[in-house]
Amino acid sequence: MTTERRAPLDRKRVADAALALLNETGLDGLTLRAIARELDVKAPALYWHFKDKQALLDEMATEMYRRMVAGTELDPGDTWQERLRRANHGLREALLAYRDGAKVFSGSRFTGTDHAAQMEETLRLFTAAGFTLGQAVRATSSTYAYTIGSVIEEQGVQPLPDERREGYDVAERARMLAEFPLSARAGAEIFHDYGEHFEEGLEIVIAGIGARYGVS
Repeated sequence: MTTERRAPLDRKRVADAALALLNETGLDGLTLRAIARELDVKAPALYWHFKDKQALLDEMATEMYRRMVAGTELDPGDTWQERLRRANHGLREALLAYRDGAKVFSGSRFTGTDHAAQMEETLRLFTAAGFTLGQAVRATSSTYAYTIGSVIEEQGVQPLPDERREGYDVAERARMLAEFPLSARAGAEIFHDYGEHFEEGLEIVIAGIGARYGVS
């Protein structure tokens, strides 16, 4: 008879197991039953901690955020532009670490106040730079939405950095669109060099924020 005791089941342990399983199954295959099997418990045990799958996704997104900011500190000397670059490059990197990471994060609600300290500091930096609070919120929200959308599109083609879905052969696409030469050539721009495209797009958004609100 073994005397080894399993760690008690709690929200963090369930979220950790779900995030570990996510890279194998993707979001569509991530079921409470599969997570329960991974934890060696019965599926109903999970309902003591999460009323439904969305509640679990909320906790997963929160845990992703905790991991993203663990051990990192914001630079109080950042300009507002530098803060947007730092925050959104970090977010992109964190989301790309998980299959369907951006889909999990998108639309989820943080389950605690872990995010509030950095949010407060960022809003303080923006208002000190000359933004109103409303403008600061729209500026940070717009870059956040750009990053989430960009990674969702990227992961639609490359679920993980070293994996590419079938149907995204650029040469085959060019042959199919031969009578539309510019559209055919655009494939090489759309479906390659995602990191470079993200960076250029983020700079466009940041430049637009500065021009819109007249803050340099």
